[in-house]
Amino acid sequence: MDPQRFAPLPRSRLAAVEDWLGAFDPDGVDYTTADGVLGIEFADGARFVLNRQAGNHQMWFAAGVSAWHFDFDEDSETWRDARDGVDLMDRIATVVGDKLGRSVARPS
Repeated sequence: MDPQRFAPLPRSRLAAVEDWLGAFDPDGVDYTTADGVLGIEFADGARFVLNRQAGNHQMWFAAGVSAWHFDFDEDSETWRDARDGVDLMDRIATVVGDKLGRSVARPS
């Protein structure tokens, strides 16, 4: 993928996740952002990380001992897990919900 085509794609997803996290109670879930990296921080000190990987043209999401790599699917215009095809936003909602012990809506 051309670097100019790639550049805005992770930015829009990072911004969407940041907006989504802004609706949570910051005493339970908070976040930080810096240069293509979004850290999700929980009250118990756990930290998940979503970041762009420009060299690979991917987005990576790490939570605890698990990590996923996502490729951009041109047809659906979504980020899909390179192994099982799960949508990035669905994966984030599932993993954050599991951590919180409740179901959460997916980021849009």
